[in-house]
Amino acid sequence: MPVKNLGEGFALSFNHFIKKDFGLLLTSTIKWLLISLVLGSIIGSASALFLASLSWATNYREAHLWIIAFLPLAGLIIGLAYYYWGTEVVKGNNLLIEELQSPKKVIPLIMAPLIYAGTIITHLFGGSAGREGTAVQIGGAFADQLTKIFKLKPRDRKIILICGISAGFASVFGTPLAGAVFGLEVFVVGSVMYNAILPSFITAVIADYACKTWGVGHTHYAIASVPEMNAINLFLSLGAGILFGLTARLFSAMNHGISKLFSRVSYPPLRPFIGGFILIAIIYLIGNTRYIGLGIPVISEAFTQQEPYYTFAIKLFLTALTLGAGFKGGEVTPLFFIGATLGSFLSLLIPLPYGLLAGMGFVAVFAGAANTPLACIFMGVELFGTSSGMYIALACVTAYLFSGHTGIYKSQAIGAPKHLLLKRHQFLK
Repeated sequence: MPVKNLGEGFALSFNHFIKKDFGLLLTSTIKWLLISLVLGSIIGSASALFLASLSWATNYREAHLWIIAFLPLAGLIIGLAYYYWGTEVVKGNNLLIEELQSPKKVIPLIMAPLIYAGTIITHLFGGSAGREGTAVQIGGAFADQLTKIFKLKPRDRKIILICGISAGFASVFGTPLAGAVFGLEVFVVGSVMYNAILPSFITAVIADYACKTWGVGHTHYAIASVPEMNAINLFLSLGAGILFGLTARLFSAMNHGISKLFSRVSYPPLRPFIGGFILIAIIYLIGNTRYIGLGIPVISEAFTQQEPYYTFAIKLFLTALTLGAGFKGGEVTPLFFIGATLGSFLSLLIPLPYGLLAGMGFVAVFAGAANTPLACIFMGVELFGTSSGMYIALACVTAYLFSGHTGIYKSQAIGAPKHLLLKRHQFLK
């Protein structure tokens, strides 16, 4: 092609971009910046209130252990609240996933206060649960209300739902990069929704900043020693990742199995009521409160000393029982607990520092259970620094593969199979 024609073609292409494409992109960016500013501020502030309330509930429970005796009554209250006012939102995170995959109607705003109150009650009276589910549902419910206020189109509704979920996750853990990627990755296994990447990142950053502006802090963890990566350590990391993935698979299976078992109780409010009595009996037999609530002190401990073999197993069962019976909260912080304490114990068998294995397990079990390896790699880097990044990445992707087509979110669809041998499985079980 002659230089003159090449130059003219470039000029025409550049002029078209400036006159049309650039204007559309700039308008869209400004639109989502304004929406993200509003949404991120609201959700970040809501997360700050939630985290402060959760801290109060935990401190009150630990100072007044007699309150655990009322766990069955607390379960009954939660069950009745959802039975009479929350039948449309009882699916929780799975409802958000279903709405993004196949939009039907705006998420009822009542999801936010119900999951907030249910989670605080669960923690106050001694259930073993997390907080991500609450933040994500609050974020999704608030975000979807803006579709009516701003009169957004259906394609934009999907984006704003992703933004709400990203903002909730980012602000409750103080990990904006991981939160943004989590919102993009969680809906379809093996696929990332790149059309929402800029709004998701902007909203996550704003929500995290808004939460911190209220003076609410996050727990910090540190990996004291990270050896140089070599062939031996690579294979050790892969081996640890396999164990983390199998543990994630076990947690998902047990969670769904216990939930199915309790579904045999025909009157739903009685499910957490009955579950509360079982939890009380187990807590009494254990003789301490290490395994209830979030368990953050034990998570921190796993980075500084080797944990016994049974610590992760007890937390795994108690969390599956709590959530399977119908109490409210999230799975992620308990998965952090399970992964960190398992990794710490594995240092007895795998010649890597227990702090490093705790950090690897912290994010890898979550990666396998939620099917979000990229978000978990980002989270590991945000929490532990770049020095452990390769170990974190190897553990997360291996755990993701070996957890199979299972997960804590039953409504996740499979966009691409994790392996060709697993191709025949079309839905998560």
